[in-house]
Amino acid sequence: MQRLLFLLVCLTVCGTLHAQTTTPTKDQSITDVQDRFFWPKDTLWGYAQFEIAPPHNEIDPNLCASNAGSYGGVNAPCTMFARYMLSGLLEVRPFGKGQLRRFMVWGQPSFLFGRNIPQTLYTWSFDAIGVEHSWGVGIYLPKGFEFRVTQHFLFDRLGARDTNLGKADLGNNGPWGRYNSIGVRKYFGSRRW
Repeated sequence: MQRLLFLLVCLTVCGTLHAQTTTPTKDQSITDVQDRFFWPKDTLWGYAQFEIAPPHNEIDPNLCASNAGSYGGVNAPCTMFARYMLSGLLEVRPFGKGQLRRFMVWGQPSFLFGRNIPQTLYTWSFDAIGVEHSWGVGIYLPKGFEFRVTQHFLFDRLGARDTNLGKADLGNNGPWGRYNSIGVRKYFGSRRW
């Protein structure tokens, strides 16, 4: 629950800072706004997203076997198919000038909630399932490219679901498991830094 609160605070601050314009006031020049070396006005960028999956279309974080209903029907212990997802992305660019301006650190958590079993149990419950998170570092390159190093963690279960939930429980691997990767991203459109 502390992670959820931390995420919500971070995303609220991010939204507030993103909404602020970087155009100078009467007493500032354009160079004053853009010349701060450490913690420039556009240090934080990100988004928050809330999603609801309709019945018969639950989000499957790959924590329970797809036939979990075979192990107890509507009373099966492994009910970790999500109805709701709260996710977001927060990028932090701490430097405002020079080549260090290209450096950034980012985090991307996804919180899942619900209590469902495909073909067996469909509820609108908001029981906490867990959080899947990635983080990494990146360097902006010319022509809209970005070099990224990513660390993806295993799924962390929350609350009463942080135990083995019977034969249908697949463990904490989550949909992608744990991995590190090195990659290149290409941006399109008019997104400007």
